[in-house]
Amino acid sequence: MKKAIFILLIAAILLTTGCIRKNQAEKSDISVLVFITGVIAGSPTYELMAEGALEYAKLNPMANIKIYEAGVNQALWEQQLTEMVSEGIYDIVMGSNPAMPQLCVNVARLFPDQKFIILDAHHEGHPQIRTYFYNQYEQSLILGYLAGLITTSNMPYANNRKRIGFIAAQEYPLLTGHMVPGFIEGARMVDPQIELDYRLVGSWNDANKASDLASAMMSSGVDVFTSIAGGAAQGLIKTAVERGAYIVWYNANAYNLAPGFIVGCGIMEQKKLVIEILNDAAMNKIQYGLSDILGLKDGYLGFIFDDPGYYDNIPLEIREKFEAFVKDRMSI
Repeated sequence: MKKAIFILLIAAILLTTGCIRKNQAEKSDISVLVFITGVIAGSPTYELMAEGALEYAKLNPMANIKIYEAGVNQALWEQQLTEMVSEGIYDIVMGSNPAMPQLCVNVARLFPDQKFIILDAHHEGHPQIRTYFYNQYEQSLILGYLAGLITTSNMPYANNRKRIGFIAAQEYPLLTGHMVPGFIEGARMVDPQIELDYRLVGSWNDANKASDLASAMMSSGVDVFTSIAGGAAQGLIKTAVERGAYIVWYNANAYNLAPGFIVGCGIMEQKKLVIEILNDAAMNKIQYGLSDILGLKDGYLGFIFDDPGYYDNIPLEIREKFEAFVKDRMSI
């Protein structure tokens, strides 16, 4: 009789322990709102963030991932974010935009338990907000250096005007303070006489306007472009292909969008970072109030060298100079 009671007690302990472990495992599950300040299509930054979140959900089936596109009307973003946070079902709100921190500060006043993780932005000191800031000056510098090598070359679509172009959807501090200066400074490290033609579309989705801008810029001598314009950049691609100009691309592999015309692609390891962050968040390892700066040396920014869109279209002499430059930057 005593032996039977002992066995039952042991079984009960094991069952209870199993339940505790199960509950602990369930606590590691996470509910995440991926708040897209814009639309995903045409934006490498948002595409990679969404891909990373969905990949995390695939690896962790108990996770709840909601991807929400807030649209291009920035005036509505805070209202939409407030409404979604008010549901009280998300452990984390994740976004990727330099404008997100202020939105989150405003919403956090109403919801003091909500946590926010923002990529591609810098904000420190708020107990509900954690940010990860890409050193886009570095990516801009190497893309600008490649643009400088191309515009001063004898490549088929290069001319003798030494003019490069930057088409942006709208201005914001990261763009004007880091990306545009880095791009022209990189080009002028090749030749100080290189000029930059910088123009704004005024919209993230007006491809026709971007096409018109690109055409006018080519008429003024631009033979190499870059762009931060979301879906509007499709207009640049169309014009570059039709009239003959080169493009260097930010953040993602876009060689196949215009083979022979898009000849250089930087890379932002946003997908990888999102998966790492969500793994840490699920285990309560995120320290809020801090901001990390990620660059070439950290492995979160780089350049896609191993694609025929690059090595089949850029002459060997230029590739050797460019690759030596990138290697040098990564050692700084």
